[in-house]
Amino acid sequence: MLLLKKKRYQEQLLDRTENQISNLERMVQDIEFTQIEMKVLEGLKIGNECLNKMHQVMSIEEVERIIGETQDAVEYQRQIDELLAGSLTEEDEDAILEELNAITQEQLELPEVPLEPLPEKIPEVSPIKNRPKAELVAAS
Repeated sequence: MLLLKKKRYQEQLLDRTENQISNLERMVQDIEFTQIEMKVLEGLKIGNECLNKMHQVMSIEEVERIIGETQDAVEYQRQIDELLAGSLTEEDEDAILEELNAITQEQLELPEVPLEPLPEKIPEVSPIKNRPKAELVAAS
């Protein structure tokens, strides 16, 4: 009987010990998760500070000014393209045709073509130059 009581007492101790170990493991996991949360929070804080510094450097007004200048430049280039690609008047086309006829009817003195074959030269292949990679600068 004494042995059975001792056995039961040992089993109860074992159960309590297992429960305490389980609680300790759960606490360790909670602590590790909290540490990860703290690192994420710290990263967000640093990112927010970096964004604030970037916003101080470039204001909305400056961005709007740059966008406006870009739109003006695009519009100006479009106008130039239209002028260059625009249709010619009949007078312009007639003048171009006359100039073309004058050029084609001229007797041009061309140099004589050599009769001997040209030496075959293998073009040298130049190595492709690698562009330097842009470096990222970490914000502090």
